Amino acid sequence: MKAMLLIKNGYVMDPAGGTEGKKDILIADGKIRKLTEPMFHPEETRENIQIMDCEGLVISAGLVDAHVHFRDPGQTCKEDILTGAAAAAKGGYTSVVMMGNTSPHMDNADTLAYVSEKGKRTGIHCYPCGNITMGMEGKVLTDFAELEQAGAVLFTDDGKPVLSPELMRQACVKSAAMHKILSLHEENPECITENGINAGMVAAKMGLRGSPRQAEISMVERDIRIASETGAEITIQHISTAEAVALIREARKTNPRIHAEATPHHFTLTEEAVFKFGTLAKMNPPLRSENDRKAIIEGLCDGTIEMIATDHAPHAAMEKKKSFSEAPSGITGLETAFSLGIRELVQPGYLTLLQLLQRMSFGPAAVYGLDAGCVQEGHPADLVIFHPAQEWKVDSFLSKASNSPFWGERLPGIIYETICGGTTVYHRF
Repeated sequence: MKAMLLIKNGYVMDPAGGTEGKKDILIADGKIRKLTEPMFHPEETRENIQIMDCEGLVISAGLVDAHVHFRDPGQTCKEDILTGAAAAAKGGYTSVVMMGNTSPHMDNADTLAYVSEKGKRTGIHCYPCGNITMGMEGKVLTDFAELEQAGAVLFTDDGKPVLSPELMRQACVKSAAMHKILSLHEENPECITENGINAGMVAAKMGLRGSPRQAEISMVERDIRIASETGAEITIQHISTAEAVALIREARKTNPRIHAEATPHHFTLTEEAVFKFGTLAKMNPPLRSENDRKAIIEGLCDGTIEMIATDHAPHAAMEKKKSFSEAPSGITGLETAFSLGIRELVQPGYLTLLQLLQRMSFGPAAVYGLDAGCVQEGHPADLVIFHPAQEWKVDSFLSKASNSPFWGERLPGIIYETICGGTTVYHRF
């Protein structure tokens, strides 16, 4: 018989219920059996009980990331599902959704079966997506029903938009009938000369034309309209422009089926970071202006943007050493996201710690229908235990990749333990 776990004296924050306070948590059979005021429990006298004293620490729901790239199958030299999940657990995540720009793509049941089975070996919840179009070519829709049966929790061609308005409309109709969400990468490549850098002052100084903000704005505007006309539910991924935030804010006044996610790098850095970090600041969509960064923070504050997602995008070191035009876009994010949220959003007073936890756990869980993001009796014992003020140095990663502009920085928020289904999947010591 597996021993029960009693977590004592911790300060519990429940993102789902919006409550917080000092509580004891009794875990049995992978679920939270009891949540009580700190006290002596008769269970403590049992031989089959493990006691964990969390005095001085915060306990909350395991984080949920609805947007990660684990490069598996096809590019496992950069990352694989096992190392990606280890990085996630270190970052406090117990649930992730894997994007489908793999090789082969997640446009068929066999690939989804492969990633799902490998995900079960990680200790955390690794959910597959399904592609919207075959081969992410934007020409033929996938078999949504087949992919849903194979475990797809959402549909996306992340990395590419669905350029055809008619095909997008068809995808919206199909997904609406199935009550599934389309998660959309909103950059029109027809508007972009060089990706990964904002079309602006910084790009001009580097002799590049870059990616204009209209590439995002035009697609967001179009897809909000199509989704509203068809009754579809959509998520605008990794939002980067103030105009797109405003479009989503206006749409959500009448249509709660429009969602948005923001990344830590988009609310932390601006296009000027390219001067300091070079290709480590190259990403799609690109870092933009200070005004855009502030607009994203405002969207997170007022609920326009319900989710923080990392867009964890590992690359080999040699790839990022190429010239700016030749290097791939993207940075790792799972191991630094929570700390950046504390530093950039909580410490300046934009969000409370509980609000940050809501946007990093219950927010995405509620959007995608996952049993996560809560600390309540009867629910999975998926938990993160941390100290929000203690600092750590970014000097190692469990990810295979280290393409992060935050390398060497000291960040607040030490994660001591990540528990998934009542089992420890990351322990700091």
